[in-house]
Amino acid sequence: MAVIHHTTLKPTKPELLAAWLPSRPWYRGAAEPELTKTGGFRLDDPQGEVWIEFMVVTDASGAQPVAYLVPLAYRGAPLEGAEHALVGTMEHGVLGQRWAYDGCHDPVVVARLAALIEGRAQAQDQNVSDTPAQRVVVSRTGEGSLSTDFTVTDDREGTALTTPQGPVLRLHRALQPAAGGLFTAPRGTIGHVAGSWEAPDGTRAHGAFAVLHGRNRA
Repeated sequence: MAVIHHTTLKPTKPELLAAWLPSRPWYRGAAEPELTKTGGFRLDDPQGEVWIEFMVVTDASGAQPVAYLVPLAYRGAPLEGAEHALVGTMEHGVLGQRWAYDGCHDPVVVARLAALIEGRAQAQDQNVSDTPAQRVVVSRTGEGSLSTDFTVTDDREGTALTTPQGPVLRLHRALQPAAGGLFTAPRGTIGHVAGSWEAPDGTRAHGAFAVLHGRNRA
């Protein structure tokens, strides 16, 4: 299990993301985001090499606040071949320099997300070690392992992880609160991950983080 160190980060995670988010096609805010961390969860890497966080940050720079889902991989050394996915580097008060990557391009993050959907991994609390996350809901229909040999594509709607012959896992980047406060998977989907975040009025919003579609559906 990952151990959470309550220490300093320079720059902070919101500061790091503020410089990176405007380069994403699914970002809807101003050139200079105003970010606040408002939710998310962690996944453990069984090998203990990669810190995995699915962070929700809310941007107040536009006409209306928008919550974004940002999967992140924190590593103690650069990930070979992933320069295009580098969000930035940080100085951790205990662990030293860390390289932060867009988790959709990190093989460990993708493998653990697949394990979560398959029921082989459990979402963990962001702030407390060895504690399950309380507001993450996962579903999957069917059996068998999900392929993790994904091609990653960003567009205005989010991020699609596709395989030539398999299902499509679509990550919702600009999050939408579910009607009635509880997300229900659309017909035809075969799995999902839903979670919650703090809304601007202080209440908890709930919505889809990732949805697994059948073959050839993006």
